[in-house]
Amino acid sequence: MQLEKVIRLHPHAVILREKDLEDEEYEALAKKAEKLCEEEGVLFFWHSRAGLARKNRGRNVHLSIPEFRKAVNRMGSGLWRDFQRISVSCHSPEDVKEAVNGGATQIILGTIFETDCKKGLKGKGVEFVRRICAECPIPVYAIGGINEERLIEVRKAGAAGGCMMSGFMKL
Repeated sequence: MQLEKVIRLHPHAVILREKDLEDEEYEALAKKAEKLCEEEGVLFFWHSRAGLARKNRGRNVHLSIPEFRKAVNRMGSGLWRDFQRISVSCHSPEDVKEAVNGGATQIILGTIFETDCKKGLKGKGVEFVRRICAECPIPVYAIGGINEERLIEVRKAGAAGGCMMSGFMKL
C-alpha cells in the first residue's frame, strides 16, 4: 500500500485526505493508517471528519476553513477539548487570523505554486508565505506544488514545512 511507503519515510505528519470514500471505508483506512503512524512516530490527522476522529479517539484533525468556521460556530472552543492538534487550510491572511483566533494549532497555507491538483489556479508564491509566517504565531505549512526544491524555498520564507502529495505517489 502506497500509504505504508509514505509513512515509513517518516514525514512530520500524514493528513489522510480521501474525499471519495464513504465514512465507513474512510474510518477503516484511517484506523490502519493511524496505527502505522503511531508505530513509526509520525503524526496522523483525520481530514474533514471530526466526528469520526472523535469516535475513534483520534488526537488530531484537519479541517477546511469553512468546516472549521461551522464547527466553531456550532460548538465554540469546547470542540477542541477532544483534540491535541487542529490543522486548518487557509488561503488568505483573514483565514489565518480566524483560524488562530478559533483555536487552530497549525495552518496549511495554499496554494503556493501552481499544481496539477488545482489546474488553472495561479500560485500565491513564496512572498505570500513570508508575509503570513511573519504574522502567524503558530506553525505554517505550505501546500500546492511543493517538491524538495520548493520546500527549501518555503522554509527559508518562514514555513515550518510543506505538504506534498504527488511526489509521494511516485515512490
